[in-house]
Amino acid sequence: MSFENLQTFIKEHLPDAKVTITDMTGTRDHLEMEIISDAFEGKMLLEQHRLVMDILKEKLKQEIHAVKLKTMTWKKFKEK
Repeated sequence: MSFENLQTFIKEHLPDAKVTITDMTGTRDHLEMEIISDAFEGKMLLEQHRLVMDILKEKLKQEIHAVKLKTMTWKKFKEK
């Protein structure tokens, strides 16, 4: 799966999301993702990560080996 397709897949579940994907090892299956979305509003970090991992659960069975997540709301992103 291309990173562009993966970004589109995530945005299907989180339409307002900005998704940045980085290949951590050069194998295209150990990924670092930064996801900004208001779907994370009012959720603790663990809940935010669970939300993303639920979206990715089928991909994790076959296409993705490991994911490092950084999640935040748009408000938090704008404060940076």
